[in-house]
Amino acid sequence: MTSPMNREAAPQSVWLDTPHRYGRISRGFHWLMAALFAWQFTGALLYVAIGDTALTRLVGGSHFTLGFTLFVLVLLRGAWGLANLHRRPSHPGAPGRAAVAGHGLIYLLMILVPGLALLRQYGSGKPFAPYGLPLMPERDTKIAWMMLPADLFHYWLGFTLLAVVLGHAAMAFLHRRFWNEAVLTRMT
Repeated sequence: MTSPMNREAAPQSVWLDTPHRYGRISRGFHWLMAALFAWQFTGALLYVAIGDTALTRLVGGSHFTLGFTLFVLVLLRGAWGLANLHRRPSHPGAPGRAAVAGHGLIYLLMILVPGLALLRQYGSGKPFAPYGLPLMPERDTKIAWMMLPADLFHYWLGFTLLAVVLGHAAMAFLHRRFWNEAVLTRMT
């Protein structure tokens, strides 16, 4: 017979991270964001490959709104990760430090890329209302210094993020194949 304390602890462990596996909330953030980033990257790659067409407008038409959504999600996911830091799977040794550095780079880029786009949007003076929520009203004047960083870096940092994410996914498979470490199962 299980005690009341054990019954209360069991459901919580499914949602929270443990030293052996990420919880449902962390996994939900991970895979939702992976799907949204895949859509963003598909739209960007289509635009680079075939230019402004009906297809790229269909796929890329949600780029601003999804970029904002991803910005909010990465902030929430980061806060959740910090709150669960002491529970998460460990990353020992030099490979672990490399994994932590790689994840840090991914988070930095996931904040910078949409953050720069939001700065440019505000500087443009154009209204921005994702999901009908009026976040940035229209203005008559532009603020050039706010637009410049995104004009220079959003595109390149976005494709840098794509390369780092592909490397991240490749490392999960390489860990399984060459080192017999099932790191991917922690997140599935």
